[in-house]
Amino acid sequence: MGMLAKITDERVLDARCDEHNLIVDLMDGRTISVPLAWYPRLLHTTPEARAVWEVCGGGYGIHWPEIDEDLSTEGLLRGAPAPKAA
Repeated sequence: MGMLAKITDERVLDARCDEHNLIVDLMDGRTISVPLAWYPRLLHTTPEARAVWEVCGGGYGIHWPEIDEDLSTEGLLRGAPAPKAA
């Protein structure tokens, strides 16, 4: 008996922020929404700086050049907030 393998594609299709959340659309149709409070660099910058992002890491990451922030879809899917400052 064969089983159909679930095909996932965790690469970034689009990213955006509203007042409280980072929202990332993946190539496979899923949408991840996480609180901006988890990522202080994103939370404490301007909406204009949040809007300037690029795909990195072979499609599995997001880079905000104006604030030097990088997030991976793996971390977002795990629900991993930014590490606390020491």
